[in-house]
Amino acid sequence: MKFSVLALAAAASLGLAFTTHRPAPMHPTETAANPGTVYDYTVKTIDGKEVKLSKYKGKKLLIVNTASKCGFTPQYKELEELSKKYAGKVTVLGFPSNSFNQELASNEEVAAFCEKNYGVTFPLFDTAPVKGDDAQPLYKFLADKAKNGAVSDAPNWNFCKYLVDEKGHVVAFYPSKVKPSDPELVAALTK
Repeated sequence: MKFSVLALAAAASLGLAFTTHRPAPMHPTETAANPGTVYDYTVKTIDGKEVKLSKYKGKKLLIVNTASKCGFTPQYKELEELSKKYAGKVTVLGFPSNSFNQELASNEEVAAFCEKNYGVTFPLFDTAPVKGDDAQPLYKFLADKAKNGAVSDAPNWNFCKYLVDEKGHVVAFYPSKVKPSDPELVAALTK
């Protein structure tokens, strides 16, 4: 597009500007037609070991932000039951977070609490933020439809759930009030 110097000068005198809008760059492998996957991420377990989420290829994932002092904390029991009942098809991944000021002070306390009170055996990860500018990279991906291709929901409370398919693609988001035993959620996990 060519503009004459006079046209640009006239536009400038009227307070007009000509700019080109450029969309923010995506991760090289992420496009609207080719969204990224959770397998692109490495996270720390609750005991400090790094794990590539590609370790869970071939199973559906239910990724849940958790907290120990929340009205929804009893969902740990249903998450554990779901984890055991559908172990061949589904892996539950718990991500403790103090984003809503309801988590214990240390990873050790969280792990002990979950084991003692709910018998949790599914993988738990390092306590980290799940919302806002300081959210861990996995949760920034989960809440960005431009990157994950499916949902744009960030956790608005503890025990929000993301369903991920066997290929690592985000499929759905379920808010806190949707229990792990909810028939719609179970149907999506087991189909």
